[in-house]
Amino acid sequence: MPSYPDWLAEVRSNPYAEQLVRGFRRLRFSPVMEGEYRAHLQRESLELRRVALVFALCAWLSFIGADVWMIQGPLLLALLAIRLGVALLLLGCARYIFRHARLSTPLSMLCIGAMGLGTSVIIALGRQQNDFFPYEGLLLVCIAGYFLVGLRLAEATGVSLLVLLGYALIEWLGGLAPERLFNNLLFLVSGNLIGAFGCYLLEHKSREQFLIGRLMGLLAHQDSLTGLHNRRSFDRELPRLWRQAQREGRGLALLLCDIDHFKAYNDRYGHQAGDQALQRVGEVLRQGARRPLDMAVRLGGEEFAVLLYDIGAAEARQHAEALCRALREAGIEHAGSTTAPVLTMSIGIACQQPQAEQDPLALCAHADRALYEAKAFGRNQVVT
Repeated sequence: MPSYPDWLAEVRSNPYAEQLVRGFRRLRFSPVMEGEYRAHLQRESLELRRVALVFALCAWLSFIGADVWMIQGPLLLALLAIRLGVALLLLGCARYIFRHARLSTPLSMLCIGAMGLGTSVIIALGRQQNDFFPYEGLLLVCIAGYFLVGLRLAEATGVSLLVLLGYALIEWLGGLAPERLFNNLLFLVSGNLIGAFGCYLLEHKSREQFLIGRLMGLLAHQDSLTGLHNRRSFDRELPRLWRQAQREGRGLALLLCDIDHFKAYNDRYGHQAGDQALQRVGEVLRQGARRPLDMAVRLGGEEFAVLLYDIGAAEARQHAEALCRALREAGIEHAGSTTAPVLTMSIGIACQQPQAEQDPLALCAHADRALYEAKAFGRNQVVT
């Protein structure tokens, strides 16, 4: 399987990168990610399954011509009745998938199974009148399960195995000579093995693209140094959280944070040490934004932000003071600071309960003004 050392080496640890490194030869992710992948696959393959069922319906009905050509009399009516019954099932499932997307996988498997077993019965009946009635159409049904309806390998293999067992049982009960039955099954099993191998490769590539897509999406909104949200992510999430807080009548608090005398820190200890200090600050802020709708952001350079959802002014101030205290207690030496012997930060807070006529950017402006005052009044402090 492929490896990705060249570009994954620079990526901060995250579940998608770790899964890529570990690999997935058995086509299985960790439990949480497996559920995420299956939900993604269901959404992505929904339209494919609808189109595939319509295509299968047309292909299924097209074989009526072969039935009429090779079979006559009452037996033909029986074959046409089977064709019509399966066609109605396909049509019903195609319409039902539009309304109940979560059932698209079991309905697709049901359709493949019905087509396979229906074909098996048609083959057994047709052979009673015409010994050359073709059985190879059964392989087409199995191939459809592997490639056309977006089933995972385990699902496609399961339904195809059911079809093969059903065919073997029907032909055996119908009195087909053992040597012919063995020859037919050998052909069908060989075709299924080819289909299963192709399906494995497709699913492996699908899983790989899922991980890469999720990883790229994560990196596009993540600061590469600290692993926090970046400005792009902040600019996207702030209006969304503002509207949600407005609907729910909740308060938002924005904490703008600036590391005190960070240029002096870089000048004294070097940029590599400065990067390490930024990472430690990022970890402090990440611990302060652990609730689901909170977010810690690196806006750029030594500027950070923490957006807190459903919080009041007093609690937000306590939160900010705890962050300042946590950074001081980290004990990152800063001999070039005129404020303290360790690395510190100033925080400006703005709290607001969003209203319809207000702009979320006003929250940023108030927090920025508070941060300016915190730095003007001596730094290493919180201003609301």
